[in-house]
Amino acid sequence: MKYSNLLVVNAVVALLYGIGLVLLPSTVLSLYGVTPGPAVNLASQLFGVELIHVGLICWFARNVSDSPAQRAIIMASLIGQVIGLVVSVMGTLSGVFNVVGWSAVAIYLVLLLGYAYLQFMKPSHS
Repeated sequence: MKYSNLLVVNAVVALLYGIGLVLLPSTVLSLYGVTPGPAVNLASQLFGVELIHVGLICWFARNVSDSPAQRAIIMASLIGQVIGLVVSVMGTLSGVFNVVGWSAVAIYLVLLLGYAYLQFMKPSHS
């Protein structure tokens, strides 16, 4: 797995979900079995803004060749994916999310495995 490919995948997923949450929060929330409402929609839109933020960072950092910068991006992303995996598993197991919540778990897990591979298994980040 290449550094740039993983960042492109992360960027696309984050941007798609982010745009969806900002523009159509009720629709995206209802897919996950979450009851939309003004406060929940606003929180989801703010989360969507942060997903767009992460997606753009990944997109613009995909061609970074500086090894310390790559290591910093990989480590930050790895930590973020671990936290996202834990939170999404808790949300799905507790019933906050419906069965579609497992898609969030899968996304976090796949990205986590990619970043873990780059951090711990691949000798060079370029």
